[in-house]
Amino acid sequence: MTEDIRRQLDLPDLNQVGFVVRDMEQALARYEPLFGPFTRMDPGPMTYDYRGTQEACEMRLAFGNSGAVEIELIEWVSGGCPHKEFLDAGHEGMQHLRFIVEDLDAKVAEAEALGYQAIWGTRYAEGLAVAYLERAGDPLVIEFFENHHG
Repeated sequence: MTEDIRRQLDLPDLNQVGFVVRDMEQALARYEPLFGPFTRMDPGPMTYDYRGTQEACEMRLAFGNSGAVEIELIEWVSGGCPHKEFLDAGHEGMQHLRFIVEDLDAKVAEAEALGYQAIWGTRYAEGLAVAYLERAGDPLVIEFFENHHG
């Protein structure tokens, strides 16, 4: 992402780097010595708007930190989602950068005006929502996260 796009979208410093991994146990063994202990979360199946269709997916998650930046490890379990796309394309590793936004819908609209397309997301509750965005020719996904619940 160029500095110009960050400025145009008035984005804060990035809040999270997300890594898609094939095997959570191997990833934790690899990354805990670098980032310290991770907190694990297995939220079970959840439904997201995935490329215009409601799709259930399940992932295993782990969260660590590098200073103020959260490190997220994501192991795909089932269902359609960008994480499965990433693995199916033969990739493993850094997949997205997350930015905290005040108004998810407004920020997605601003990004779409700059050539991004929302490909995955949901509203968990009022004031708590997520969206993944991509743009043609750029393998890096950006995530916008609205969280008015702390």
